[in-house]
Amino acid sequence: MKNLVIAAAMSAICLTGTAIAEPVKLKMGSSFPSSQPLLGTSGVDFAKTVTAITGGDVQVKFYEPGALVPAFEILDAVGSGTIDAGWANPGYHTKNDIAFALFSAVPFGPRASEYAAWMFYGGGSEMLNEKLYSKFNVHSEICGVSPPETAGWFRKEINNLDELKGMKMRFFGLGARVMQKLGVDTQLLPGGDIYPALERGTIDATEYSMPAVDENAGFYQLAKYNYFPGWHQQSTLQDFIINLDIWNGMSDGQRLAIRTACRASFTNMLAEGEAINGAALTRLQNDHGVNIRQWSDEQLAVFEENWAVVAEELQKESATFAEAWSALQEFRSEYNVWKSNAYLK
Repeated sequence: MKNLVIAAAMSAICLTGTAIAEPVKLKMGSSFPSSQPLLGTSGVDFAKTVTAITGGDVQVKFYEPGALVPAFEILDAVGSGTIDAGWANPGYHTKNDIAFALFSAVPFGPRASEYAAWMFYGGGSEMLNEKLYSKFNVHSEICGVSPPETAGWFRKEINNLDELKGMKMRFFGLGARVMQKLGVDTQLLPGGDIYPALERGTIDATEYSMPAVDENAGFYQLAKYNYFPGWHQQSTLQDFIINLDIWNGMSDGQRLAIRTACRASFTNMLAEGEAINGAALTRLQNDHGVNIRQWSDEQLAVFEENWAVVAEELQKESATFAEAWSALQEFRSEYNVWKSNAYLK
């Protein structure tokens, strides 16, 4: 009987092509609350999906921001093993290296489909892990994407960009560096801290996410002018990060389950984000009295000119940024041959 058991186990190993690993239990800290549409709810769904499709072989438990570690401390906590994994955004790790921002959202940069092409098939994900995350003992799987964001919530109408000078504004990522060029005092705040800061007057204006998320946050109660398009974030990536030692200790099947769940999460976030924002924008205008405004072509040109200056500066600040920027530009140039011929203008 003992020999039969051993033979059956060996057969299972041969069929799967890998040794059977122990079940893995992951405590996943989040930068986004579970109540937040798309950004947070997708993290909850991802955790449930991985646990379900593996039959409990990989068990992921979602933790609210601050329950284990603060929203912006996910990377260091995962790398040190304080927590096992995180649901975040590469752009929240720029204090470690500004190059992380290129794998999050790029001003006047790629839309979701082009970003996915670079990350999944153009070497972007490999570069993100090899050049950045591996330095912090972390592995990343791109696990979600958000559609275009709004360009900001203001208490009053902005008639010209000079009115931005001296304004205190919550702003994210590389776009914040552009706004600083225009005289804006930018701050990066976690989602849950924005409304109180706006209410107290700690900040004068804010950007955060897409209409459905911003409506849920209640910004319309304090600022009635919402500007578009979101030139700074035409699409925004989210990722699942995991301690590298844990990742390397998992079986091929366990890692594949996580990667597959992330690809599904990416698709679901894109589809849901595109589905919910039309209704949200309609409610903001009709039910909440929000004034929707568009930056003019001339104003967008000013933002873009300043972004070009910032991009040059950042290449000198970070060698990794320079390398990643060059790789992204090369990919976008090749992609544009397809885009300019295949898509309607």
